Amino acid sequence: MAYVISDECISCGSCEGDCPTGAISEGDGKYVIDADTCIDCGSCESTCPTGAISAE
Repeated sequence: MAYVISDECISCGSCEGDCPTGAISEGDGKYVIDADTCIDCGSCESTCPTGAISAE
């Protein structure tokens, strides 16, 4: 299952640079993860300062 970013996202962008597949991009008011590109590695979850990223 792909990871998702909740509304707790503060749009800091720290997760985007850590994604090895480029599945994370800036969305409308928060970052979003493309479920088709996400490989469930979890690197984004450990980088998020607000804990806004979790497994779906």
